[in-house]
Amino acid sequence: MTLDHDRPYFNQSIAACRRAGGIGGRRSARNRRLRRADWAPATKPTVEALLETAAEAIALLDAQFPWLRGAERRTSR
Repeated sequence: MTLDHDRPYFNQSIAACRRAGGIGGRRSARNRRLRRADWAPATKPTVEALLETAAEAIALLDAQFPWLRGAERRTSR
């Protein structure tokens, strides 16, 4: 005989408690799979696509801000 405090749902049979636990377990597993699928990156970008040379960055900034052209060069005193 089991005591009532062993079961979380006092007014249900042991079989009903097991069924409720199984449903909850399946739901949590499904949610974990969905969360994992959301966080997984679709494709990894290549290293070449991520790298930008300093000259390319300077040219891009010069095009965006023409009044700053040549600001990267040091001036002699």
